[in-house]
Amino acid sequence: MGDIVHSLPVLSAVRKTYPDAEISWLVRTDFAGLLEGHPHLSRIILFDRKYLGTAWKNPKAFDSLVSLIMLLRKERFDLIIDLQGLFRTASLGWLSGCRVRVGPASGREFSRLFYTVSVKQDRDSVHAVDYYLKIAAAAGAVVDTAEFILPADVHSEKTATSMLNELGVGEKGYAVLIPGSAHSDKCWPSERFAAVADKISDRFGLSVIAVGTAGESRLVDDINAGAKVNVKNLAGRTDAPVLISLLRNAKIVISNDTGPGHIAAALKVPLVIIYGRSNPVRVGPYRLPQCVAAVEPDNRGDSINNFEDKYNIRHITVDEVYEKAKGQIK
Repeated sequence: MGDIVHSLPVLSAVRKTYPDAEISWLVRTDFAGLLEGHPHLSRIILFDRKYLGTAWKNPKAFDSLVSLIMLLRKERFDLIIDLQGLFRTASLGWLSGCRVRVGPASGREFSRLFYTVSVKQDRDSVHAVDYYLKIAAAAGAVVDTAEFILPADVHSEKTATSMLNELGVGEKGYAVLIPGSAHSDKCWPSERFAAVADKISDRFGLSVIAVGTAGESRLVDDINAGAKVNVKNLAGRTDAPVLISLLRNAKIVISNDTGPGHIAAALKVPLVIIYGRSNPVRVGPYRLPQCVAAVEPDNRGDSINNFEDKYNIRHITVDEVYEKAKGQIK
């Protein structure tokens, strides 16, 4: 999810350069909601990674993979930009028959062998967004700014409002906690989320809600049990458009380094993202240093991860996060 958010400026740059082009985005089915209704996108092509990943043993999945490849070939693309840099994305680009395929020279799994143009990362493109825009420029796009557009959906706005009314969210607004992550070592301790929720609620009178996957609902329950304020649990209840609507109207978002936190950064809402091993210089909120809570956020070099103990996320205190949040809440 975070990779898609970081890729959004490439879509806008390509559209501005080629205003009459048909632009398609090949995306995992579970993340398609981030792109539905995007004004710069002509078409979404779905990629069911889990199902198609069984093609080697499942004849029906194999047939579906062949159908996807035939669909890509039928489109007769003039240009393919691969930002993920993996074997499956690069090979699908090659199998499409497109003659111009641009991707990262740092791609994994031999992906760069499938590109006609490989773009190196340099000191001016350390951040993921800058690197993606450099790849877009190599593909012919005119890059003058990084524009993040996340579509507004009237139905999802109404759904989000209905949820908030159901939860009895106060007139002063609400804070959003994002306490989960796909990686446990990127998760700030739940008791600290509880403590910062209490501080924000006491100081600003905000209601507090928490979002995440259905599997993270128990984590939110733990935070609620440790907090004085009632942390309202929306884990597993929001699809991507509803999540965007909830984040867009938040007074403050407190997040681990995970996809929904990067959505909040793209929306430019008041935000604190808490970093452990992952390097904010590479994957931090783009040009929003005030939104980063981390040990030595500007002094980690170019590595995407730093596994030294001093960067353990447990070294980030409640007061550090609270002060970052307090400085942004209006």
